[in-house]
Amino acid sequence: MRKKNEMLEEYDFSKGKRGPVIPNKGKTRITIFIDSDILGWFRDEAEREGRGYQTAINQALRDYIKQDKRPIQDIVKEAVRKELRVLKKAS
Repeated sequence: MRKKNEMLEEYDFSKGKRGPVIPNKGKTRITIFIDSDILGWFRDEAEREGRGYQTAINQALRDYIKQDKRPIQDIVKEAVRKELRVLKKAS
């Protein structure tokens, strides 16, 4: 009988799988180089907000891709047209 903390001389990893023990659905693990000052900023902000820095980076990327990509002229035209419609209805 083995003692509690005694290690086996050989372990069988033939059925083992690489990667995290619990998979993250909808997430992909990557390796990326980020400037140290940028990473430091995200870590500081994430710590201040009480969340993970990787979550903060992910949210920043998500916010960026959701930005309105139209030229500024088109955005201004749309805003002016909306305001003119409001003014017409009010008069």
